[in-house]
Amino acid sequence: MLLFNGELLAPSNFVLPLPNRGLAFGDGFFETLVSTGGRLRYAAGHLARMQRAATALYLTLPAALATTEALETTLTRLAAANHLPAARLRLQLWRAGGGRYTPPTAAAEWLATAEPFVADEAPLQLVDFANDTHSLFSPLSFCKGPQAWLYVRAAHERQQRGLAEIILCDAAGHVAEAGAAGIFWVKANVLFTPALASGCVAGVRRAEVLRVARAQGIDCREGLFLRKELIAAEAVFTANVAAVRAIHSINNKLFNPLPTPWQRLLSGL
Repeated sequence: MLLFNGELLAPSNFVLPLPNRGLAFGDGFFETLVSTGGRLRYAAGHLARMQRAATALYLTLPAALATTEALETTLTRLAAANHLPAARLRLQLWRAGGGRYTPPTAAAEWLATAEPFVADEAPLQLVDFANDTHSLFSPLSFCKGPQAWLYVRAAHERQQRGLAEIILCDAAGHVAEAGAAGIFWVKANVLFTPALASGCVAGVRRAEVLRVARAQGIDCREGLFLRKELIAAEAVFTANVAAVRAIHSINNKLFNPLPTPWQRLLSGL
């Protein structure tokens, strides 16, 4: 089952109305979320990013998605309709109506789909920097969707090179993010992660890692860091809504496992 503008439908009964500005212009964004046990992970963080994306695109969030409570109720309903105790949810929003570049309305249409979710927190063994794709900072690089082609290109390169994960840098060589997650590293008990100015997505798990680490009194530094600064780290890990995963090596440089206190900290997120 899926949800289209709040209506529960079988996929065989769903027809995408045309014109569609998401299809024609990419005039919208998406969120990837996880629900477990009837609750939505990081619902407040997802809503905050959705509100920011809607503002940047001059869209109005539908009432069914416009508060933390409404978002959780709407999407856990979809998970339950699909009999999924743990679900990976994709929520796609786009501007209603047709027209050309000039937006005809601020109203949004939306589609939510669900599939089984199984966490994979195994360490990433083969990781390297992307050769063919750079991150790009823009007014929309913080959200998912408008620059999705970057991650499609990066995933293609990752697949062709047989990597478990790929790391994107900006054109100046500053580390931005992994292909499907934020990236962090630890050195001398300091936690480092790229700033949003690198063009990385403002990940909800990224924000939660920083919030919890700072609450524990850990020195957290966001900035523009070159590859050599990442390579000099003691331990490296990625984080997204699905999992936190240690990186074993980058281009044959081996890293230490995350120290036990850090593992305890991250396991509670």
